[in-house]
Amino acid sequence: MLKRILFCSVILLLASCSVSKSKVRTQKKRNSSTHVSHSKSNTQSDSKTQKSSNKETLTATSSVAVSSDVVADYILQYKEVAQNNMRQFGVPASITLAQGVLESGAGNGKLSQSANNHFGIKCHKEWTGPSVLHDDDAEQECFRKYEHPQESYRDHSLFLTSRSRYNTLFKLPKNDYVAWAKGLKAAGYATDPKYPDKLISLIERYQLHLYDAEVLKQKPFENKKPVVGSPTSADASVTHTVLSKETLYSISKFYGTTVEQLIKRNNLKDNNLAVGQILIIK
Repeated sequence: MLKRILFCSVILLLASCSVSKSKVRTQKKRNSSTHVSHSKSNTQSDSKTQKSSNKETLTATSSVAVSSDVVADYILQYKEVAQNNMRQFGVPASITLAQGVLESGAGNGKLSQSANNHFGIKCHKEWTGPSVLHDDDAEQECFRKYEHPQESYRDHSLFLTSRSRYNTLFKLPKNDYVAWAKGLKAAGYATDPKYPDKLISLIERYQLHLYDAEVLKQKPFENKKPVVGSPTSADASVTHTVLSKETLYSISKFYGTTVEQLIKRNNLKDNNLAVGQILIIK
């Protein structure tokens, strides 16, 4: 009788362990299946988001988020290259640097990163060098690729000097960055109506015209009617073109004003700013 009781107890114990193990395996399998499905869903979502983000970035390289320190470092890195090209080809260093900053996002844009193309120059029929496909006005357009950024700077000068539509630029004073900025727009270099203002804003904020003066050994050009103001401007209407990562606070500190005054002068509803937006400083 005792042996039978012990035998039954062992049977029940084994049955209980079997059921418990089975439940653990079933639960583990269910969790694993859910994790795979969730991971796949996230991957698809991230892929769509990344694709959308890339397109938004590529439509305007100036929209790449960069700080003032990044822009200043970029200028220091390429100022001598721009000055040497000015001596050889006659394109003002200030214009070259401002375009480089704007077109490449101070070297952080996708095209400048993947192809060392700092000026958004497309292949065109005469280009026989390497290239990359890049979404711009249309999808997958052909853009020139360079081994070094310096080659992009040189090609920018060659691009302007080899096309007849830019001939009028070289009749302008080499130190008149305002005339050159407006002349580029008039010649069709960019479709953005604010393109000249953006270039002038960068030149005046970062004092790029001083590099022209060094090459020409002349006094720096003075913009008597500045499109974009500086802290020392005496013009009655001083404006500022917003760069990436700039805030109302950083702009107010730069010009010695307050966030509240900027909001009031520009009839802003909140603190949100857009790249290229022109603010009235005073």
